[in-house]
Amino acid sequence: MASRFADTLFALVHLGLLLAAAAYAAVLIARGETARGALIAAVLAVYYVLVLHKPVTREIARKKALKKK
Repeated sequence: MASRFADTLFALVHLGLLLAAAAYAAVLIARGETARGALIAAVLAVYYVLVLHKPVTREIARKKALKKK
C-alpha cells in the first residue's frame, strides 16, 4: 500500500513539475527565444518518456480499475 502511495505521489509531483517547465518553455518560445525553448521542450519530452510514462500509465490504470469496482 505504501509503495502505491509513493508511486502516485512521485508521478503527480513530477507531472506537475513537467507541466510547469513545459509552460516555461512555451513562454520562452513566445518571447522569441526559440532555441532555448525548443531545447527545454525536447529535454522534457525525453524525461517524460524515460521516467514518468510508466508510473503515469500505471496510475491511470489503477484509477480505472477502482471505478469499475
